[in-house]
Amino acid sequence: MAVPVVPPPNPDEARSTAEFLAALRRLRAWSTQTYRQLARHAEAAGDSMPASTTATMLSRSSLPRSELVSTFVRACGLDATAAARWVAVRDALASTSTVGDAAPPALPEGPWQAPARNLVPAMLPTDIADFTGREEHVTTLYQHLTGLEHGNRHHNATPIAVISGMGGVGKTTLAVHVAHRLAVAYPHGRLYVNLRGAESSPLPSSDVLARFLRALGLDSRMIPADETERAELFRTHLADRRVLLLLDDVASEAQVRPILPATATCAVLITSRSRLTGIEGARRLDLDVFPTDTALRLLASVAGADRVRAEHHEATQIVNLCGGLPLALRVAGARLAGRPTWRLGQLATMLGDERRRLDHLTAGDLAVRPSLTLSYQALEPKTRRLLLLLSVFDLPDFPVWFAAVVLGTTLDDGMAHAEALVDAQLLTAVGTDVCGQHRYRFHDLVRLFAREHATLEETPEATADALCRGLGGWLAVAERMARYMPGPCYAAISGPATRPRMDWSHPYLSDPDPARWFDAEKATLLSAVRQACVLGYDDLAFDLAGCMEKYFDVRGMYRDWADINTAVLSVCRAAGNRLGEAVMLRGLIDVTTWIDDRPSGDAMSRHHDEAQRLLAMFTKLRHEPGMSDAAVMCAWALAAAGDHSAAAAYATQALQLADRSDHRGGRIRARLALSIVSYEQGRFADAASLIEMLDEARALNNPRWVATVLQFAGIAHADLGDFARSQQMLYESMSIALRHGDTYTHVFTLIALARLEKRRGASTARATVEAAVILSREYNMAHHLAEALMVLGEIELAEDRPADAIEHLEESVALWRTRGWHSMHAAALASLSHAYARTDSPAARRALEEANAISARLGAIAKAAPPPARLPTNGRHRYLSI
Repeated sequence: MAVPVVPPPNPDEARSTAEFLAALRRLRAWSTQTYRQLARHAEAAGDSMPASTTATMLSRSSLPRSELVSTFVRACGLDATAAARWVAVRDALASTSTVGDAAPPALPEGPWQAPARNLVPAMLPTDIADFTGREEHVTTLYQHLTGLEHGNRHHNATPIAVISGMGGVGKTTLAVHVAHRLAVAYPHGRLYVNLRGAESSPLPSSDVLARFLRALGLDSRMIPADETERAELFRTHLADRRVLLLLDDVASEAQVRPILPATATCAVLITSRSRLTGIEGARRLDLDVFPTDTALRLLASVAGADRVRAEHHEATQIVNLCGGLPLALRVAGARLAGRPTWRLGQLATMLGDERRRLDHLTAGDLAVRPSLTLSYQALEPKTRRLLLLLSVFDLPDFPVWFAAVVLGTTLDDGMAHAEALVDAQLLTAVGTDVCGQHRYRFHDLVRLFAREHATLEETPEATADALCRGLGGWLAVAERMARYMPGPCYAAISGPATRPRMDWSHPYLSDPDPARWFDAEKATLLSAVRQACVLGYDDLAFDLAGCMEKYFDVRGMYRDWADINTAVLSVCRAAGNRLGEAVMLRGLIDVTTWIDDRPSGDAMSRHHDEAQRLLAMFTKLRHEPGMSDAAVMCAWALAAAGDHSAAAAYATQALQLADRSDHRGGRIRARLALSIVSYEQGRFADAASLIEMLDEARALNNPRWVATVLQFAGIAHADLGDFARSQQMLYESMSIALRHGDTYTHVFTLIALARLEKRRGASTARATVEAAVILSREYNMAHHLAEALMVLGEIELAEDRPADAIEHLEESVALWRTRGWHSMHAAALASLSHAYARTDSPAARRALEEANAISARLGAIAKAAPPPARLPTNGRHRYLSI
């Protein structure tokens, strides 16, 4: 190799060991080579001189071995003659040195001190006196970093623990607390550094190594300039020493890897906003926000336990508004501690203003916003924009595909940016839902922070576009899933809301079972509908709500169904959206009729009035599928009132409208209404002919209506005396209902089976109807409950238990008074009369008289009922139907 022009140091000038070692260091500087380069040159010459050996030799205060001096000199670029000269000087010094000599004189190139091997660095920040919570994490970290977690360690790996979490979650607080507890286990030193990983300029690893080497007693002049050599020297000085390293706020694996020791006698505790999954063998803890009880303890420790006890409700409000974030709780507590005259309710009210919540979470040098800003500023531009756009949605959580829709990009790209937000601890991955979709959620304070920046950095037009695109994405997927949900076979009526192109979503969303998908998305969809209402997006609101109706029905979520339809109906009415208003009213009529448990009034009379109003609305819109649905509702109400002629006329008209508009579900609904009229009139063979619609129901791809056709046909066949066929149909109906979790159909079929079993004298009738009673009460099915109690009362009566029969039948009669299905009311009264006949003749007579009066009215209605006015039709009108 080329030799520099400047002559190398002269070993003959060395008069002591210290001077000889200084000459060796000058020789390395003269060679301009790093420790690694020297090691490679030695290896090329057939020698062995690892970089760590060279670093140790040059940092020691005693003479190195002769062969090491020879190898080192030749690796620096001198020949064998020069190497022999250096060895001769070394040997001469060794022969004249004696044990116990005084300390060597100072090095000629400046003040220098040999490393003090007994120096114990104690660099940890102060532990906080009111450390709260994290007991399980403290134990886990202590056991892992002391080797107690799995017994004594039998390997040479350094125990490493990584604490990750969002800004303000208490990573550093926990790490410092644990590090102080570990002090006894690491008597040779506790090294600490803040690597500023969340800031724009993280601390270089080389600077950290220099700082730690100085803390271990090395003079700055002894620290190599090369980072690799510093790392090797650092590991050398940690060998056989028990030292704990606390590396706070690490940016990445690359930043921290050079600082890691190479001995099992040391331990490393790392905090980072990233999970640092690339660090091999590390024990990882992801910190979450505090649960309510722990959060209250922290607030009490800062603000005062007496104040928190005295205003527990307000304290809980503060905890919730802080989202359980330890930093926010500590700031809130500090504000209260600094204002002893404040009531906790005052701070809760201040924090309740979302627009200024982050402003109020500031106390001295403690603040939430700066902590979040550090993470935000480190984001790539597109990832940052995703954060801002996601924040404008009021959703509890969302699946990964939603990020792609909001950004208007591909699924892979959307997922990559969502995961980048997770890595930055600005979005939380909450696991996989029942459909296998990866889900994310915001911490409330992060959402508010992002909304602040969205207001500043996004135009109102861009925000509105993102909202429409995101809510439209929910609509597009919900429509697809709703097509395959069992439930009411109304006409699927849609508005003009925009659905974004999501071609990539078909393979991703092709597998989920529709009911399970709605299970996973229920809370998010409800939030989306409510936000659409608040924003005045009436078309989106009624479309989304309409997609959920079959799911609500099958799952028995009747209160959710009624509440959301009521809210959307009001928005549509205010916006003049008559189509949306009609669609919401249609579902509302259904759910409030069959599930309504109001103690007064007549459910079927209300049903009739509302159905007539609905029919008028769809007629004005010239929407034939909607008119067909409304006409069927009118037919049901009239059948309940005993007006069979008018009911049949409406059902027939509904069938014609359905035929003309190709509303296949409407055809089945109309035929069912005609079957009900026939059954009420005692024409059981005509009622049983509904089974002819079975193939059409199967083609509809709606299991609810396959089960319904089998159910009503089975009931009619029982009255025809064909018990075997009736049982076969009812069992098949039950199987379908159970397979799809259709509670409404399940309960009604249970009642029909109980009636059949009672007729056949089967002992299972009681258990069957008792199951129907239990489910009817659980799901608030007032109509089903009234009928199930009537059947149970009749069974009690047949088994000679009149007192029990009276109890069930009295409740049934009371319910039928509110239902308005007069033939059922009369039948329950007749059974009650029979039950009272055993014990109370006057009560029996009163029940029978009331039953006869109702029957007489029904007969009069049947004789005097005028034909209904012909429903207006127009073969040329247009309608929306999918």
